[in-house]
Amino acid sequence: MTDIYQTIKSPSEGLFKDKGSKFLAFAYPFTDENQLKAIIEPLRKEHFKAVHFCYAYRIGIDKNNFRVNDDGEPSGSAGRPILNVLLSKEITNILVVVVRYWGGTLLGVPGLINAYKSATEEALVNAEIIEKTVNEIYQITYGYVQMNDIMKVIKDFDLKIVNQKFDNQCVIEIEFRTSLSPQVLGKLEKIEEIEVEFLRSV
Repeated sequence: MTDIYQTIKSPSEGLFKDKGSKFLAFAYPFTDENQLKAIIEPLRKEHFKAVHFCYAYRIGIDKNNFRVNDDGEPSGSAGRPILNVLLSKEITNILVVVVRYWGGTLLGVPGLINAYKSATEEALVNAEIIEKTVNEIYQITYGYVQMNDIMKVIKDFDLKIVNQKFDNQCVIEIEFRTSLSPQVLGKLEKIEEIEVEFLRSV
């Protein structure tokens, strides 16, 4: 599995109109499902005359980590078309909320699918798409005697130091892309009397 993925650099917007209905798409960089409410609630307040707030998000490079919501639109006519755009464009760590203003004319399910899809595509056209890597963070606990060996591994692989503290025991957190994991951990295993603990993926 590749450890490279595409996402958006910053929030962006798109607009699609059909038969008087307006579909405003708002795309956000998104990695934490707990942030969903904090993003959607202000949209509901700002667009209080809108009738639907449909969304889809995708997190990570596993294609199974997603959620869709039709918010009262016919099942499969809103959230799923938004998600399908994210999948077809191979973009992840993203949330797209499409806000619909009712125009007085029924669009039918095919019309809704097209509207939610088109609004999402427009938001992505207006976004800056960037490439990032899936990284892992490890904590290393060691004594002063091992410091030179640890620092050599960090320098050799150009690893990012996330955090460090020096006390009776030295503790350092390092971050590196997942594909480097076997090589980096292989080098660290050869250093005696250190503890290496996986913390999280980012």
